[in-house]
Amino acid sequence: MVFRSPLDFLSASRLLLPHFSDGPPHLSRSRSPEDPPAAAPPLSLPGLCFSATQIASVCETLEETGDIERLARFLWSLPVTADGRDSISEHESVRRARAVVAFHTGSFRELYRILETHRFTRTSHGKLQAMWLEAHYREAEKLRGRPLGPVDKYRVRKKFPLPRTIWDGEQKTHCFKERTRGLLREWYLQDPYPNPGKKRELAHATGLTPTQVGNWFKNRRQRDRAAAAKNRLQHHRICTDGSRPPSGGDCSPDGSAERVDGETFLSVTDSDSDLDV
Repeated sequence: MVFRSPLDFLSASRLLLPHFSDGPPHLSRSRSPEDPPAAAPPLSLPGLCFSATQIASVCETLEETGDIERLARFLWSLPVTADGRDSISEHESVRRARAVVAFHTGSFRELYRILETHRFTRTSHGKLQAMWLEAHYREAEKLRGRPLGPVDKYRVRKKFPLPRTIWDGEQKTHCFKERTRGLLREWYLQDPYPNPGKKRELAHATGLTPTQVGNWFKNRRQRDRAAAAKNRLQHHRICTDGSRPPSGGDCSPDGSAERVDGETFLSVTDSDSDLDV
């Protein structure tokens, strides 16, 4: 007997539709109109004889590889009971997979329903929270017809707070932990413009999403440019108002200047604020 992985059945047509070797089935006898209607037998999918744990493992694998199309087909092929409650659909990996498919297909109403009606463990919170917020951002952008700014996103987060099913009750801020910020700063000093591969690597190291990493680098570059422009302006004003002329060499390029009375003014160049988003 050869063991076949559940993934082997995803591309097989017999997983999607029942197969009849001798053509369509025939009724054993004719039924008169007076006979009560026969109960339709449940649709059995040949080859789908896997445990809930095996099915959850397939969902996790397809989710991790990002193969959303195959994940959607696999979920569609799973048997569903009349009330929708069984050992398969109750598994967190299957629930999370359904949420991922709903997000990537733009079925945001279904995504919200899944996230609001099922309690997830803390290990799933980060990813599900990101999908919850991003879905609301996209809906707001579509409604307004323009990209959202930081203030717009803040208002969306206030209007649609995280449900307790994907939130442990701890106050959620958009300030990263010090360890995460330190790692981001370290990478930023090496390369302020990371490529997608480096973003994914850094996202894995920090527990963030590639989008969050990209946004942090973008915001950090903007803050650095703004801080540099402010320092140049302060340097220019100090050198032209009450300080020795630049030819005297007392106005340094780092933004500090020495007045004739010997007092030194320093401008702050650190643009790393606590609001890293």
